[in-house]
Amino acid sequence: MRIAGEDEGRSRGRIVELLRKNGPLTRADLARSAGVSRSTASTVVGSLLASGVAVEVGGGAKRGGGQAHAGRPGVPVSLNPEAGAAVGVVFGHRHLRAVVADLSHAILAEAEAKLPVDHDAAGALDRAGDLVARALDEAGTARDKIVGVGVGFPGPLDRATGVVQSSSISPSWVGRRPAEELGRRLGLPVHLDNDANLAALAELLWGAARGTSDAVCVVLSEHIGAGLILGDGVYRGTLGAAGEIGHLTVDERGPICRCGNRGCLETLASVPAVVDLLRPVHGPDLTIENVLEHTAEGDAACRRAVGDAGRLVGAALAGVCNLLNPERVIVGGMLSEAGDVLLDPLRASLRRHALPVAATAEVVRAGLGTRTRALGAVALALRETDTFVSLPEAPPSSTDVLADPA
Repeated sequence: MRIAGEDEGRSRGRIVELLRKNGPLTRADLARSAGVSRSTASTVVGSLLASGVAVEVGGGAKRGGGQAHAGRPGVPVSLNPEAGAAVGVVFGHRHLRAVVADLSHAILAEAEAKLPVDHDAAGALDRAGDLVARALDEAGTARDKIVGVGVGFPGPLDRATGVVQSSSISPSWVGRRPAEELGRRLGLPVHLDNDANLAALAELLWGAARGTSDAVCVVLSEHIGAGLILGDGVYRGTLGAAGEIGHLTVDERGPICRCGNRGCLETLASVPAVVDLLRPVHGPDLTIENVLEHTAEGDAACRRAVGDAGRLVGAALAGVCNLLNPERVIVGGMLSEAGDVLLDPLRASLRRHALPVAATAEVVRAGLGTRTRALGAVALALRETDTFVSLPEAPPSSTDVLADPA
């Protein structure tokens, strides 16, 4: 049976994603869950088996790699983790992270490196190339097995050109094309998006946003940003600046921000802001890991600083909830590791400042931990590789959908 091109792509994407989320399923299960006929499911599965993307699982053996086996409807099928891998890279103010994951988004290896606060973009890209090479070596994955590289960047991006519009990291990034430049260094296809958008994508696919059509995924890390899930897809806005809640003004007399404003949320509630606030109490060498440890042990100063950050974030999110009325607010990033010490005052502040109908949003911790953005970068790489998966599109109201930025 031949399926029309567009319908085939949608059916293939749904079936691959079902296998990714649920593990082995029979053709009948796939047809029922994907909402397609059994013959369509059988045709798609046959194609996946023939290309080696999927394998049959049964009787202690896996079969695939060139034989369609389309006539074995009762035999479970799973993705073949050895069919390929993807790389996710996340740039931060002061760090880099690279992960290698298989087609089921299981992490095979990861590597991290520190960056100077006011680092040079070219040097950071060189470091990223070295970090990816290190992660690939640790995973034992050959470059020819990599289907693509996804990159998360903390700032607005022009998706049509791949150009950094502005940066909360360093002015040296503005006007550069990170995907294109990193692609030249790696010799691999590289795809770029805002890191909070990638966190939202990962949570939508595999984490705390599953089953929702409208959610806000806020990242509390070295910077603060939010990925917006509207109508089952990630919304980016006209020029890629949607969700930049870290630059909402919460104190007009507050510290000067890198963006030029005063009292941005990021200057008062980000990881560096909380750590800097506590250094007079705990010493100049204090780290966020120390803060989280002290908070868990009941340290009054750390609990107060983390709670105050939660209250500020909650007040900012109240405005977001009034505007968008999301079903769920997902809180991730390093600061979210403080758990309810952060989340309880955040929830109370959101309820206090939001309209009652908007304050019904459920506030939960990110389901994928501190790797959310890196896994979102992996998801982006897989999405841009049509052979493997078609992931949810941005809603029609967004003028800035995912595309190859290079």
